[in-house]
Amino acid sequence: MRQKREGLRTEAEKHVNRIDRRKIWLTSTVFLLMALCGRFAEAQFSGPGLGITTEINPPITITTDPAILFPAGRDPYLGIGDVLSIRVFENQDYAPTARIGLDGTVQLPLIGNVLLNDLTIHQAQDLIAQKLMAAGMFRDPQVSILITESPNQVVTLMGEVHGIVPVVGQRRLFDVLAGGGGTGGGGSGGGLPPTASHIITINRYGAAEPIVIDLGTDPSKSALINIPVFPRDTIIVPRVGVVYLLGAFKTQGAIPLPPNSPLTLMKVAALAGGPGFEGKFNDLRIIRTTGTTRQVVRVNIAKVINGKIPDPVLQAEDIVFLPTDSMKAVLKNGGISTLLAIVSVLIFAIQQ
Repeated sequence: MRQKREGLRTEAEKHVNRIDRRKIWLTSTVFLLMALCGRFAEAQFSGPGLGITTEINPPITITTDPAILFPAGRDPYLGIGDVLSIRVFENQDYAPTARIGLDGTVQLPLIGNVLLNDLTIHQAQDLIAQKLMAAGMFRDPQVSILITESPNQVVTLMGEVHGIVPVVGQRRLFDVLAGGGGTGGGGSGGGLPPTASHIITINRYGAAEPIVIDLGTDPSKSALINIPVFPRDTIIVPRVGVVYLLGAFKTQGAIPLPPNSPLTLMKVAALAGGPGFEGKFNDLRIIRTTGTTRQVVRVNIAKVINGKIPDPVLQAEDIVFLPTDSMKAVLKNGGISTLLAIVSVLIFAIQQ
């Protein structure tokens, strides 16, 4: 009997030792994985986070000054790479052609290097005339400059509409947007895509403040916003606000906010193909973040569909989450066979 007890004790000690070794191995493995994950995760974030007082989505002021929207005229600016044909009125001998170099200057006969970068054509003409008079070559020269080749006579489109559109002199805003394309850019055409905001920003070269335009949705007022666009302007078309759908919807993802009407929960559900059978209709959650504050509102979507409670109006960056009911999910995935199996188990339990 004693030998049997000692044998059992020995087996128990061996079993405990095996368990201890497994614990040590598992603990070591976990620490190793944590160390490796921590090592690889060091570069996931860069730069400081937003402070508590950082303004998120600041208000936008639409530009309404007619003098800014419809200027009387704008002299083209000269830039690096421009090829200039320079002439003096009634003088056939002085007719140089020169390219503005990387240092912003051109080499001209009789007067040497002249800094022309970032000057308008009229400013450049006056500067060359003054240098010719200072050199004693002409008494009152009438200088004219023609841009024969230029990488700068373009408008740059960024954001949801992107590309580079050639502009000589000036073009209208709608022509430039159509030339930039809505999907691929680069002059493919197509205008604004559905994800593009109707509030755009124009950074005008030489202007202190950007121009903010609301394209609107009324075609009869299009002439009021089809403003002239000039070379070296940059047009930024941001992405329109979206609402994110998660959970037991037939289609999940981002739904763009329409520019001309409010987006309600019913509309979002319709665009997503409706809520799925497995969803908890009485526990839908609308998650809204304002600044650094997150707010969760619970809504019974079944009551919204039946018109018993108001249809909530959604805002940009709202998250609509419809949780999944586990029992409904089992029934949906298994079909009638799963339902019959559950009924059979219940009947058997009652009979026992």
